[in-house]
Amino acid sequence: MYQSDSEGWASSKDLRSHLGHLESELRFLSTLTGISIRNYSMKTEDLTNTEKKEKSIMKVLQRHRLSGNCRMITFQLEFQILEIQNKESLSSVITDLNIIMEPTEYSELSEFVSRAEERRDLLMFFRSLHFFVEWCEYRKRTFEHFKERSGPARRGVTSLQPVVCRDWEAETKRLHSRDRSQDQCTKEKYPAAVHLPEGAASSCMAVQSTCQPGFELVIVWRVQIDEEGKVLPKLDLLPKAPQQALKLDRNRVLETAPLSFRALLGTLGIEAALESLIKSLCTAGYD
Repeated sequence: MYQSDSEGWASSKDLRSHLGHLESELRFLSTLTGISIRNYSMKTEDLTNTEKKEKSIMKVLQRHRLSGNCRMITFQLEFQILEIQNKESLSSVITDLNIIMEPTEYSELSEFVSRAEERRDLLMFFRSLHFFVEWCEYRKRTFEHFKERSGPARRGVTSLQPVVCRDWEAETKRLHSRDRSQDQCTKEKYPAAVHLPEGAASSCMAVQSTCQPGFELVIVWRVQIDEEGKVLPKLDLLPKAPQQALKLDRNRVLETAPLSFRALLGTLGIEAALESLIKSLCTAGYD
């Protein structure tokens, strides 16, 4: 390929070098964000009005189609961009956005996709999807960590910090990084006490007492996307106990357990709070 224009490429070798550089940058961005684009196409339509009074205003409509994935979540996008150029300025606006998501177990994404389409906000879609996936993968690794017997140290977190977090959520990543070094010396975790009834990718983890049958703590860890596209984890504790134990609980320990768990999260962060919670129901043999 050759262009005689002075702004063009001097040779096909220069063009291949530039394309190689672009491909390298795309691979880097894919590694950094987890978002990979597999197919892309664009069509343009000139909407410039030929009337004399609008001859100086150029309008071009771009129709884009692409498909890709953010790790385990697959998507297809169709969107239109209208470019308007006059003597003074050039402006562009997204006039239509259609998002198609492959069926997933993440019900939270459905409402979020509808909001992104309504606002025609591509940046919010990609940014929020990235952080949503990061939190889901972090949750899965955390659940697996407490359930499985550890051999080699588990894989570290490569995720970026969520855009906006509460203090205890920000502290989570620091604690997670600190706990990884401690895990290298850990022979096993709590396979007898921890249960994942719907698998590690689900939002629930159950902790059963190893010495008091009938006592169980269920941790519900949701990943929520708010109206502005901010991704925030929300953890709740649901205690379960025999009816007789509830009658004997004069200090309302079980009733106040969810609030105490929230306070623990604020003090210790997610992993350390879960560790403390599990230890409270385990025998000395797991300490």
